[in-house]
Amino acid sequence: MDIVILAVVIAVVVLGALGGLIVGSRRKKQLPPPPPAAPDITAPPAEPHVGDEAETPREEPRRTIEEVDLPDGSAPVVVEEPPAEAPEIEIPEPTAGRLVRLRTRLSRSQNALGKGLLTLLSREHLDEDTWEEIEDALLTADVGVQPTQELVERLRERVKVLGTRTPEELRTLLREELVTLVGRDLDRAVKTEPEDRKPGIVMVVGVNGTGKTTTTGKLARVLVADGQSVVLGAADTFRAAAADQLQTWGERVGAHTVRGPEGGDPASVAFDAVKEGKEMGANVVLIDTAGRLHTKTGLMDELGKVKRVVEKQAPVDEVLLVLDATTGQNGLVQARVFSEVVDITGIVLTKLDGTAKGGIVVAVQRELGVPVKLVGLGEGADDLAPFEPEAFVDALIGE
Repeated sequence: MDIVILAVVIAVVVLGALGGLIVGSRRKKQLPPPPPAAPDITAPPAEPHVGDEAETPREEPRRTIEEVDLPDGSAPVVVEEPPAEAPEIEIPEPTAGRLVRLRTRLSRSQNALGKGLLTLLSREHLDEDTWEEIEDALLTADVGVQPTQELVERLRERVKVLGTRTPEELRTLLREELVTLVGRDLDRAVKTEPEDRKPGIVMVVGVNGTGKTTTTGKLARVLVADGQSVVLGAADTFRAAAADQLQTWGERVGAHTVRGPEGGDPASVAFDAVKEGKEMGANVVLIDTAGRLHTKTGLMDELGKVKRVVEKQAPVDEVLLVLDATTGQNGLVQARVFSEVVDITGIVLTKLDGTAKGGIVVAVQRELGVPVKLVGLGEGADDLAPFEPEAFVDALIGE
């Protein structure tokens, strides 16, 4: 019995010792650190505005939504564009004496003919070889065979009667004969003022490359300079930008331009131009036709159609054929074909200041039986001049 009690006491002691060891080991373990306290957070400085210093934002007055005026949405806001500026109207220089003012430009390429003839005529003995040289000089200048023969015959007779020949006498003699050959008494006025009605109607025809549209624009300046009001008909509907080009010429002098769609009916545009010219009370209607190749029969027939359609309203007063003076005798072929389609009443020679030979004036007049009425002497806007025989011959033979 005593042994049992002793064993129980020993077991209790052992269990107590073990329990103390376990508790002591648990106390030796470190507890987790307490959570750190929340730091004081300071708001970052506001972003500086353009031109401000980097500093804390300033208090600024703010408006509430009730104080802000908002559109009511009843009508859209229309932004007015500034009105387009109207092109400045130019005042062309007077046409009277214009060819005289441009004579220096004309004489640059023409003096060779006049000086050559004067040199030949000044020889002491005028034999057959000399007269042949005179003929060659005239033919080279595109005067033409028949006019050349007529001029040489008259010169031979007058030189024979004159006998002794001073340089001044020879110059006077040559000038008189050339003026006669060019045609002093031909009516060179562009008919734009019919007595019984308004407006006068002028058609401008010619092949591509002769400067036909430009000539039409310059002619408008000539007429405006003479105090007439002009309507332009852009009936060249086959060439790109031809209508724009003509309208630009018209805007410079205040002339109204009638145009149609590109590739449209030229006769319709011409008809409308005459109709609007009547309604506006214009003095002249200028109709720029397509630059048709004279070898295209169908296109030439259409040119005749344009003229017939226009004449349903009023007769055409002028048909001006524009020829490039540098083409020489080739221009005569063009002139002949055009005259068969429409009745040519006058000729405009362009590029007469370049390499053109002055004799073409005589040749084309003889070919068509109509006068040269206008000549183009340069690229300037006012370089189209009424043709004056005396001024032309003076430029031809020089001072």
